[in-house]
Amino acid sequence: MSGVGRDMSVFVTGAESFVGRALVDVCDLAGIPVEGVDLADCTSSRWGHLDIRDPALADAIPEGAVVVHLAAISRDTDCRTDPREAFDVNVNGTINVAEASRKRSCPQIVFASSEWVYGEVDDYGTQTEDQVIDGTRLKSEYAISKLVGERLLVLGGYVDVITILRFGIIYGPRSDNFSAVEALLDRGRTDGRVEVGSGRTARRFIHVTDIANGILSCIGRSGNEVFNLSGSELVSLADVVETAARLIGKDIDLVERDRSHPSIRNPDNSLALELLDWTPRIELEAGLRTVLDHLEGDR
Repeated sequence: MSGVGRDMSVFVTGAESFVGRALVDVCDLAGIPVEGVDLADCTSSRWGHLDIRDPALADAIPEGAVVVHLAAISRDTDCRTDPREAFDVNVNGTINVAEASRKRSCPQIVFASSEWVYGEVDDYGTQTEDQVIDGTRLKSEYAISKLVGERLLVLGGYVDVITILRFGIIYGPRSDNFSAVEALLDRGRTDGRVEVGSGRTARRFIHVTDIANGILSCIGRSGNEVFNLSGSELVSLADVVETAARLIGKDIDLVERDRSHPSIRNPDNSLALELLDWTPRIELEAGLRTVLDHLEGDR
């Protein structure tokens, strides 16, 4: 799956993030040397406690490493509350990562972007990497910052290879900052009741381990490319609730505020499946099991 050469190493910004920890796990399993930085409390001596905007960032990056840039302000509410800070981190921070990568002769930057750069979508349309995105129609500060980051990396010519990964909605074992998947499971097991807009609202939810393996699979690519990393099928909120109820062994009451108006986002992953020798392998029930085991362990 991995294109990582025998002598290649990986450097991760946001090494302590949800995706960062999963990526480090798969790198360790594959025997790939990995270092990184984060502003959070570091759990490994391999990570430096460093802001991605710091001019000293280049000193932390190993010469010739592939840089996986995950660090960002990623909660849309945080970006909306303080757009100045969000754009400083997500845009200026990305430029600093790119400049540091160039100084350290890094061959490739893998940039974590998001399906939200596609903006408002037709509920039954499909989002593909080659479609033209009208930035003036974006209504999310987070999405705007990610789209700007994408364009600056490609236009800047910082390193030979820029790989942009537009992540679908990620879920997995974590204790906070839930996506809809973890939130529905958690409320269902504690309250026996969940409330949504429409149970038919659907996303291509993807487990964090599949995301980590997808990142690894694109390392060593050539040229500038964009890939949607998303689940292989649409999963509705009703599907999540039904599967969660089966796993916890009790009924969950699904309350719909507006059943007739579902929201559907459908970022197609066919290009990644074709070119990266990658496919999402963790189906919903198995993925929810990892979430449930983690939540039960937190009690």
